[in-house]
Amino acid sequence: MKIKGTQLFVKALIEEGVDTLFAYPGGMAIDLFDALYGEEAFQVILPRHEQGLVHAADGYARATGKTGVCLVTSGPGATNLVTGIATANYDSVPLVCFTGQVPTNLIGNDAFQEVDIVGICRSICKYAVTVRRREDLGRIIKEAFYIARTGKPGPVLVDFPKDIQLALGSDEYPKEVNIRGYKPSTGVHMGQLRKAADMLTAAKRPLFLLGGGVNISGGGEAMTRLAERLNIPVITTIMGKGSLPTDHPLYIGNMGMHGNVAANTAVSECDVLFSIGTRFNDRITGKISEFAKNAKIVHIDIDAASISRNIVVDVPIVADAKEAIEKLSEIIGEPKNTAEWVARLQSLKSEKPIRMQTEGRMNPQDIIEAVNAHFPEAIVTTDVGQNQMWTSQFLQLRGRSKLLTSGGLGTMGYGLPAAIGAKLGRPDMAVVSISGDGGFQMNEQELATAVNEELPIVICILNNSYLGNVRQWQEMFFGGRYSCTCLKKRKSCARWCSSPAASCPPYIPDFVKLAQSYGIEGIRVTDRDQIGAALERAKQNTKAPTLIEFIIDRELDILPMVPGGNALSDMVTEYKKEGK
Repeated sequence: MKIKGTQLFVKALIEEGVDTLFAYPGGMAIDLFDALYGEEAFQVILPRHEQGLVHAADGYARATGKTGVCLVTSGPGATNLVTGIATANYDSVPLVCFTGQVPTNLIGNDAFQEVDIVGICRSICKYAVTVRRREDLGRIIKEAFYIARTGKPGPVLVDFPKDIQLALGSDEYPKEVNIRGYKPSTGVHMGQLRKAADMLTAAKRPLFLLGGGVNISGGGEAMTRLAERLNIPVITTIMGKGSLPTDHPLYIGNMGMHGNVAANTAVSECDVLFSIGTRFNDRITGKISEFAKNAKIVHIDIDAASISRNIVVDVPIVADAKEAIEKLSEIIGEPKNTAEWVARLQSLKSEKPIRMQTEGRMNPQDIIEAVNAHFPEAIVTTDVGQNQMWTSQFLQLRGRSKLLTSGGLGTMGYGLPAAIGAKLGRPDMAVVSISGDGGFQMNEQELATAVNEELPIVICILNNSYLGNVRQWQEMFFGGRYSCTCLKKRKSCARWCSSPAASCPPYIPDFVKLAQSYGIEGIRVTDRDQIGAALERAKQNTKAPTLIEFIIDRELDILPMVPGGNALSDMVTEYKKEGK
């Protein structure tokens, strides 16, 4: 039977088990949307901006473990996906992104809303392809889903010209995939794993470092059992947070630029660093020559290109994190007595915890600890900047809880749309979005999507009226010259300033009134005694989002901090601006 390309597209989504499609229409995708009309097999979500759309698909994928799917038109519709595709690529999130395209005979002629989106995205996604023949359509879509979710997951882009959409062809959708040259690594090299196991059991100060790969693979439970059996302490990257319950006695904390003292000290003092599912990026390692310089390093990662790229390791193992953990559990012997080592790190964690001192005034620690108390199991999304770091420091993750954040690219505007995608994918879970006032405004239009989909997400805005992370760097390393980081600044203000004052203009927008303009409840919190009541009030709104604006001190800093290029041992744990 002959059917249009648009009809095969819909059939392919059904065959792939897609239940949610994030889509925004336009001229070169209008025929695809016509084919979607009346389709009941999956829901179609209409966000308010393509960047919000792709972040929502990303949040859906991270929250569910499924592949996120989106559809947009050509030209600006396609280019608006770029930041979201790069975000997913850095964090290994499986997405399949369909973009409409001008007819094949117009490609290369600078037609209206034509861009070479495949060329644009080739370096920031796992695979990108233009469908140039109707007979290839089914195979290409099948391959796109397979590539996105196998091996190291990632985004795939399928560019879909209008004439291919309308062309008649076979209604058959492939059942199998056979891609020459793409054979994802399966299995574990047992010889290397045994070498790593022997190294681990011989160590006096062993340490597990867990990255996002453990969470992606679903290896958290197996990892917890292994750590308990061996009595080996565990630290995580931000993306690995939650792979061990954060209240587990063996969990020492996050490490890296804003990690805690105990976790960073553990890296410096361990004699075997057994790392799983991390890329060792610069925010984790600090000064490379000083990183774990007293340790032998084992590195397990599904991506061979990530091993020994930043940190040269002693035992490389290319494998899926969960599979490697399970195999390691089967073969590893009894370790040396690690009680003294564990006790030292636990003591250091207790003696030097991360605490925010604000002389009785409300601070982000108060807010996030209240989120912990009122939402003991939740999916929490963040934007990027200080809000992200404070959340990574104080958020508790246990049970089914997850933290969704842009780790590799550091994308502002991610938090709200990711929360929307997460709630659509996991309606059974409470979803809390934590943003700064700057990042929230980058995709605040997605409030409309949350309202229209009747999603009871809790939106927390930490408002310090600055682009806080950059302001902190300007305060600490640039003499307090606050260049383009004050969000209250108006033309009538002094051209340059280095501190807030009582005479500063009022903040715009008024977030409470903004919430009301979308028909939802907005709450402003100025004192820590109001936090719990605001969160409880938000829980009562079961058919709509709630926006809570927390007014925090304008010059709060994230501490501890390892300045860029310094060793992890060179942590700034206290800082006071002159005159503060």
